[in-house]
Amino acid sequence: MKISEMTTADIWQHIREDPKEMEEADNREILTMKTAAVEYCKGYTGLTEEQLDQHEDITIAVLMLIADMYDNRQLQVDKNIMNKTQELITDYGLYIC
Repeated sequence: MKISEMTTADIWQHIREDPKEMEEADNREILTMKTAAVEYCKGYTGLTEEQLDQHEDITIAVLMLIADMYDNRQLQVDKNIMNKTQELITDYGLYIC
């Protein structure tokens, strides 16, 4: 599956949630996480979104990032260790600024 073909139902299935039980706000949150994951992959690889679509294996990386974001929705700092997803995105944001 290409990243551009990924639907919210695909994402819910990957994170083992029932899409029928999700509200519109949940779907918006998932789409925001998808956007963040795709942007992270674009920045990390240097590829455009169209180029990412040529590498369907990157879809798994996007799904894994979304799952981590979903599982760790709260910013946590425990013993000076930040949530890994937040750290990755924050570090990337600092890199491009």
